[in-house]
Amino acid sequence: MDQLDNTVIVYDFAMRGSMLDMAVGIIVGAAFGRVVSSFVSDILMPPIGLFAGHSDFSNKFINLSGHAYATLAEAKAAGAATINYGVFFNALSDFLIVAFVVFMLIRQVNRQKSEQEASVAVMRDCKRWQQVDSRGDKSNNELERQ
Repeated sequence: MDQLDNTVIVYDFAMRGSMLDMAVGIIVGAAFGRVVSSFVSDILMPPIGLFAGHSDFSNKFINLSGHAYATLAEAKAAGAATINYGVFFNALSDFLIVAFVVFMLIRQVNRQKSEQEASVAVMRDCKRWQQVDSRGDKSNNELERQ
């Protein structure tokens, strides 16, 4: 019977709104990260590479081993020490895009909050609101009859 109680407690915890919201946020965030990675590597970087001399940024590296390798894959297969600045540049682009989107999202949420607070402040200045507030909570039907 103790095991059943623990199961109910875990189920109640998992079904709380904030827990579900967090799980959905993590799942959507992971999917969004994959979409941004694809956008950077498949859409954004090819035109930049075209203007930079027909090069693929994900294949840009500095070879530290002293041997010549044509591609990053060849250098990695040989176990050569490399600085993969092209891969880093792609990851940095991913991060900047995600950071910009999150910034814009938070900015919009804050704007909505300030608009709601402003409307509440205007409503509190209203004489009708002050009458209702001084008498206590009234239902909409009571307010409409007055």
